[in-house]
Amino acid sequence: MIGKLEMFIALANEQHFGRAAQSLGLTQPTLSTGIKQLEEQLGVQLVRRGSRYGGLTPEGQRALEWARQIVGDVRRFRDEMRYSREGLSGRLRLAVIPTALTWASRLVAGFQHRHEKVRFTIQSRTSIEILAMLENLEIDAGVSYLDNEPLGRVSTVPLYRESYTMICAQGHRLAKRDSVDWAEIGGEKLCLLTPDMQNRRIINKAFMDSGQAPVAEMESNSTVVLVSYVERGDWVTILPDDLARFLAAGKGLSIVPIRSPGEAHSVGLVAPYQEPHTPVLQALLDEAGALAKSD
Repeated sequence: MIGKLEMFIALANEQHFGRAAQSLGLTQPTLSTGIKQLEEQLGVQLVRRGSRYGGLTPEGQRALEWARQIVGDVRRFRDEMRYSREGLSGRLRLAVIPTALTWASRLVAGFQHRHEKVRFTIQSRTSIEILAMLENLEIDAGVSYLDNEPLGRVSTVPLYRESYTMICAQGHRLAKRDSVDWAEIGGEKLCLLTPDMQNRRIINKAFMDSGQAPVAEMESNSTVVLVSYVERGDWVTILPDDLARFLAAGKGLSIVPIRSPGEAHSVGLVAPYQEPHTPVLQALLDEAGALAKSD
């Protein structure tokens, strides 16, 4: 039953039989058979079928909520039993907003130094994608903004507050400044993260509050691309201080703090609300709290 519920959740997430089967390492006929068997066991049709996936039936929508809860409980139960046998071990799946990847690496490296049996998978995702992945059981935790998206029922541990910097070539006219404000940057040649990123929406609002409506001449969902672009011309990008220092190190670029009148945005660890958390997830939450205090 649990395996079939996992097939059902994967199909609901992917909305495509082939992609769902691939995500589970199964053949499409195996997945289709599993879904049909689940429907027979439950006595209801869960999926609308035609020549392709047609969505969930109303019964399927209700079943999906139960499936997520049951599969999540079973996974936590397995984690508890593994802990009783082996101590902290297993794999944690983490999704991180692009601007927090340096903090995520610090968190995970410190955790693995103390708990060598725990492995990690880290993905870069938008804040909206992270919330969806938590709900769909695709990740165990995320690092994201805590005060911009509606987070729902989750456990959170603040890590840091973002302070923004401008990155430019050392020969740029603003490179020698001690600091700049948003109005001064508005007229520059900007390369910024794409509008689907929460960081970009925060930057857009900061420009708007300063009376500016700049247009980014180049956009990317990769911070590496942004910094590489600045290296090759009279461009300017805007990134949080910690990430800016990491990406600009040794590249002949200048980092100039931006004066921001508003409150800085909080970024932290986000995990599904559980009472209690599994030992390995609780240990990660504790690690995040310790990292925030040590910074």
